[in-house]
Amino acid sequence: MVWVKSLHIVFMVTWFAGLFYLPRLFVYHAMATDEAGIERFKVMERKLYFGIMTPGAILTIGFGLWLWLGWFRDVGGWLHAKLALVLVLIAYHLWCGKLLRDLAQGRNRHGHVWFRWFNEFPVLLLFAIVILVVVKPM
Repeated sequence: MVWVKSLHIVFMVTWFAGLFYLPRLFVYHAMATDEAGIERFKVMERKLYFGIMTPGAILTIGFGLWLWLGWFRDVGGWLHAKLALVLVLIAYHLWCGKLLRDLAQGRNRHGHVWFRWFNEFPVLLLFAIVILVVVKPM
């Protein structure tokens, strides 16, 4: 199980790297005024979302389920809280996908300041999830 846990952590780091970087790309995309820059951001965003973030999310969730089914049976409230936060994280990931599609089709409704605030949300989730796993307060 230590290999499964290790892979779960590696892919979680990969997923979070994308969750931190994609909204930052959205900031720059929202600030771009030249067509070449806008097209470059569209390509970068698409490759990050579909090539790194989504596989990272799928593998994180897959290895997490493997851990849960093979190791964590009745561990307490901290795991339930962590799983609830993971569901919020999945919703955030999907929201990033919607924003990506909107930007790709030229339907951006948000300014760069909004995207800067949007970029901070996964940081809060990361703190909460790591604290729940390490401290196990419940």
